[in-house]
Amino acid sequence: MIAEQTLTEQYLRVRAHSETICQDLETEDYVVQPIVDVSPPKWHLGHTTWFWETFILLPNAPGYHAFHEDFSYVFNSYYETVGKRVLRADRGNLSRPTVAGVYAYRAYVDEHMNRFLTTADLSPDLYALIELGLNHEQQHQELLITDIKYILGHNPLLPAIKMPILEHQPQLPGSPISIREGIYQIGFSSSAKSFCFDNELGRHKVYLNDTTLAGNLVTNGDYLAFIKSGGYQNFRHWLSDGWAWVNANGIQAPLYWYQVDGEWWNYTFNGLQPVDIAAPVCHVSQYEADAYARWRGTRLPTEFEWEAAAVEAAAVDVAAVAGQLNWGSRWEWTNSAYLPYPGFNTAEGAVGEYNGKFMSAQTVLRGASVATPEGHSRPTYRNFFQPDKRWQYTGIRLVE
Repeated sequence: MIAEQTLTEQYLRVRAHSETICQDLETEDYVVQPIVDVSPPKWHLGHTTWFWETFILLPNAPGYHAFHEDFSYVFNSYYETVGKRVLRADRGNLSRPTVAGVYAYRAYVDEHMNRFLTTADLSPDLYALIELGLNHEQQHQELLITDIKYILGHNPLLPAIKMPILEHQPQLPGSPISIREGIYQIGFSSSAKSFCFDNELGRHKVYLNDTTLAGNLVTNGDYLAFIKSGGYQNFRHWLSDGWAWVNANGIQAPLYWYQVDGEWWNYTFNGLQPVDIAAPVCHVSQYEADAYARWRGTRLPTEFEWEAAAVEAAAVDVAAVAGQLNWGSRWEWTNSAYLPYPGFNTAEGAVGEYNGKFMSAQTVLRGASVATPEGHSRPTYRNFFQPDKRWQYTGIRLVE
């Protein structure tokens, strides 16, 4: 178990990183909500602070007083157990509290959390809840980055902004990873002395056939060939829902791609840039990933094949997961539905609402992305979104 002072330092480091992500925003950038999936940056900063106040300080810190009586209503996300909340689609209407007010809220809670962490005798359950809070804020840091990109990427000026990530870099030379036919253990081992989310638990056996995963992600150059071949105009490559989505939304390329004078450009945090054909394709939906795979005459891996391959690569070489699988650049779509593992149990109270109630009509992604905070990924991590979503840093790995 980490010493409490180390836990305090970790708390302060995670909290500081959320503000670093927002360091180059103008005040007006903090309040925009272009679509329901994207939350204003101000709301993320407030919501992650609300987590610490609601679940740690109010129940456990003697004499603590809430910063503002209305903030639980404003910054609750989806926790029915905690009470009423602002509708998700209305977060962009929150001109109040102000940006300065939210930062004052963060400073107030951080001061009390710092005092609490350095003086309290933490029970194992409370320690685990604090770990969850740190990982919860790290999840919102990734959402902060991708929501800010969506906000600025739909601003007609397509402005550049400083962001502490490197979005588009060529891949390392990758080697295919083969898994042999047999039975594999899938899921987080409860004996491991580290953090995981509840949807990773329920370690179980699965039978897999001989499978080889590509060592490299599909590049922009690869995907351009699909576009030029008429991939978005040929229904034969698409699942029925995907084809309906393409036609209903006029989809012709990945998100943030623009054709200017016959050349393809894409919006990045450096502004509008020519598409880097060597970089992994990004901001594609699961529908697009699946259609590309079918066009190539292959398929996406299951989440179990992906995990088995990642474990296999790590067993060969500690750096192999990054080197052979090029893991960490893009969240990788699988063809697995997001479902509970055997024996999955929903925790009591608000914590039980974290993952389990979303196990419907969503698809699993594996790995990590350039926006994923350091230390916030592992082979068993299960990310999940609906198959049409593409504002995250999502990419494609094929089965060879």
